[in-house]
Amino acid sequence: MDHATRRRRLLFLLASAAIPAVLAGCTPTVQVVAPKEPITINLNIKLDADVRLHIEEKAKEDVGTKPIF
Repeated sequence: MDHATRRRRLLFLLASAAIPAVLAGCTPTVQVVAPKEPITINLNIKLDADVRLHIEEKAKEDVGTKPIF
């Protein structure tokens, strides 16, 4: 066997061993980890319009059913 043939076989063996190792190293990894601190949801909602609507409806109902004097 000549020197060029040995060299090609050696390169083929190295490539055959290296390709699976490279492909295994490229597989994506996904980790799901719970946060260490609790999740805080800040809901600063102004409910003024809703409250006024309920008060107005109640006032109309009271005026219609209860005499003022």
